[in-house]
Amino acid sequence: MAEKTGVIYGINGPVIYLKNAVGFKMAEMVYVGEDRLVGEVISLANDITTIQVYEETGGIKPGEIVYGTGDAMSITLGPGILNNIFDGIERPLEAIAKASGKYIARGVAVDSLDSEKLWDVTMKVREGDVIRGGAVIAECPETPSIVHRSMMSPLIAEATVRKVMPDGRYTVNDPIVTVELPDHTTRELTLAQKWPIRVPRPAAKRLPASHPLVTGQRVLDTVFPIARGGTAAIPGGFGTGKTMTQHSIAKFSDANVIIYIGCGERGNEMTEVLEDFSKLEDPKTGNKLMARTTLIANTSNMPVAAREASIYTGVTLAEYYRDMGYDVAIMADSTSRWAEALRELSGRMEEMPAEEGFPAYLASRLAAFYERAGEMTTLSGAVGSVSIIGAVSPQGGDFSEPVTMNTKRFVRCFWGLDKALAYARHYPAINWMESYSEYGMDFSAWYKTNVDPKFNEYRTRIVALLNAEDKLMETVKLIGSDVLPDDQKLTLEIARVIRLGFLQQNAFHSEDQNVPLIKQFRMMETILYLYDTARRLVAEGHPMSVLRQDNIFEKVIAIKYDVPNSRLDLFDEYKKKIDEFYQNVLERNA
Repeated sequence: MAEKTGVIYGINGPVIYLKNAVGFKMAEMVYVGEDRLVGEVISLANDITTIQVYEETGGIKPGEIVYGTGDAMSITLGPGILNNIFDGIERPLEAIAKASGKYIARGVAVDSLDSEKLWDVTMKVREGDVIRGGAVIAECPETPSIVHRSMMSPLIAEATVRKVMPDGRYTVNDPIVTVELPDHTTRELTLAQKWPIRVPRPAAKRLPASHPLVTGQRVLDTVFPIARGGTAAIPGGFGTGKTMTQHSIAKFSDANVIIYIGCGERGNEMTEVLEDFSKLEDPKTGNKLMARTTLIANTSNMPVAAREASIYTGVTLAEYYRDMGYDVAIMADSTSRWAEALRELSGRMEEMPAEEGFPAYLASRLAAFYERAGEMTTLSGAVGSVSIIGAVSPQGGDFSEPVTMNTKRFVRCFWGLDKALAYARHYPAINWMESYSEYGMDFSAWYKTNVDPKFNEYRTRIVALLNAEDKLMETVKLIGSDVLPDDQKLTLEIARVIRLGFLQQNAFHSEDQNVPLIKQFRMMETILYLYDTARRLVAEGHPMSVLRQDNIFEKVIAIKYDVPNSRLDLFDEYKKKIDEFYQNVLERNA
């Protein structure tokens, strides 16, 4: 039974104060008031203890009791996380709806994981085995897509297995393995374990970025790639496509598990995610996409303190599946709303504000969050990764505001969305002049082995042509394109082919919504072959007006639709068409 440890002295929104309370620990989870609202200790002083409450505090009054648990703010990790939707402190919304209706009642107590469901468990240890923290003790099929590997807590350094239950059906709370610790005490292990959300789960070794997280989006995979275990930011104003870009990555990336955090976004967006992901077929497994997805919904009308916690809840779930040896991708939508929650809580606590009212520790909190990404050798010897892709919602699309600027310091991919591109229906609306990736050259060996040795060379040439177009457009805006020499006109024409035929992608076209990396390479190869051929004709004195007569540029733009992902042999036909185009121009001007 929880012990009475304090009395409420003051209340300021989600922040409450206790006076002369003793026995609390920093970051301890507490229960507040008669309704036993969930809270966390965030500040300790000689005479004042400060607690942030993760539920609505309306109706709470001074004099009510606060109970300490003795444990840090933790979540339950075990089978049942996938194909589920939680609030910011890992309470399943479906169970809450059954208990309190469609609105979340205060103090509603539900288990994070279904404690009655039976799982088909296969034991992976035997009596007498000496195992270390993080070792896999049992497996069960969590969903049709993912096998759940239950592990011994990393907090146990070493133990000897003394008893193992037979393979069979067990709940998450049934003891399945009994171990003896070095001090000769015994402990019963279950399918589930607890872990504090603000403490990163340990790993044996952090690995360098060496291979990409393939998303199926050409502008990302080819021009601005992200590593498996990498970090990326997607900043953009309202309506530029942040959420849709994250949806595409969630649907088509080669991550095994998706953790989607709706942090302070509109409720209808989370409803759309839930409905879409429940219907969509996973292209990797053929099962429903939700079979490898967890949603954390902390929408704009939910308590602000829980919004601050939701980010940590999501990354802890991701680290748990990483420790099983899976590649996990986190979609955080959006970190700006999370930063706004920090700002509100900081203001309630009367802390000294920094730029635009955000707390002075905004940068360190962002750094600590993105630092939990990475590809790791786990304690069990497997290799898993956590990739973090955070949307940023700068007010008015101003990338110089504090959240965007501080995020740029800690991520290696910056996918800046452009309102002008979005209004022109160019999706993904990623501005190729403002965006960057620091991973490209890290993948040279991987591209050489898995795609083609010339991949990075072609990528560099594509980017160079886009940069050349940007410089030429300054001249065109002043005096028009007619006065340009033909070689520069050709640069503009090929850049148009790259923009429309390569960077622009149709999310509603079956062949264009998800493009394998080898097709992306063949598309680059074809575009550059056309450029080299046309440049040779221009060097021989043929004007651009003649080169445009064969509509070869439009035919190459249409490759993304006309060449199915399963028929890459058709690219050879386009090479022949370009050669025919070359001969036709020569014959016409002979």
